[in-house]
Amino acid sequence: MQNFQAFQDFEPFLAPAKINLFLHITGRRADGYHTLQSVFQLLDFYDTIHLKPTKSGEIKRINEIMGVPANQDICALAASVLQKKTGCKLGVEFIVEKHIPMGGGLGGGSSDAATVLLALNQLWQLNLSREELIQIGLSLGADVPVFIFGQNAWAEGVGEQLTKIDLPEQYYVVLTPPIHVSTRDVFANSRLTRDTKPLKIADFSSGANSDEFRNDLEAIVCEEFPAVATTLNWLSRFVLKDGGKAKMSGSGASVFVAVNSKQKANEILAQKPENVTGFVAKGLKQHPLFYLAK
Repeated sequence: MQNFQAFQDFEPFLAPAKINLFLHITGRRADGYHTLQSVFQLLDFYDTIHLKPTKSGEIKRINEIMGVPANQDICALAASVLQKKTGCKLGVEFIVEKHIPMGGGLGGGSSDAATVLLALNQLWQLNLSREELIQIGLSLGADVPVFIFGQNAWAEGVGEQLTKIDLPEQYYVVLTPPIHVSTRDVFANSRLTRDTKPLKIADFSSGANSDEFRNDLEAIVCEEFPAVATTLNWLSRFVLKDGGKAKMSGSGASVFVAVNSKQKANEILAQKPENVTGFVAKGLKQHPLFYLAK
């Protein structure tokens, strides 16, 4: 395993995972983007992005990541877009310490990109506002803005219309079967319905009509990837009256269930099937780098 502490002149910045407590697809715009409603819950489970500003103007990833060429890394793209938008002449060397499963619907790549934008805004002394960073983030992907927004959020539009939402303090068991689900392919599936009736934030907050809040992508993904269905069914055995349903996050493949104690969460995780990875996380109130933008 890579010893990231050996890079003493790099500064570490956390990039949290997220789950979607529900995800409704409400329509499709002329440009092909889907409109949605969702609630994003940030988790205290992180990638870490290690950054070192340079004067060369070059953007360079130092470590290898299997399946992610350095020139296709969303962190490099985020730094490049920020550089071009601001005319900044500085560069950066960076290391991506991955813990969040890739292709799991947990927002790992989007969170990494958001962390790069937030951190370089400080390290390059750009002084961009949170809203300016959100607009740059949106150009990188629909999930990037919520991490820059930095709080649990009710999301609409394509994911960029964000309203802070207060969520109860809970622990989550998150399991990921050994597959990679393509978000693009799921949204392009001809069987996906795109006409869920918009609901109100008050209905979600009050718990009214809780059965109406689901993940519209879940049925499609479970059909295409039986391992997701199997993992979801296994986790559903542990649903408590006060914990809600086991659900898939985003476009999968990760599934989760909410419980009210860390002990209970750890007990469930200890029994997980051998062929899946998993972790226990507590819901965050706000992003650990929230202070880096105003």
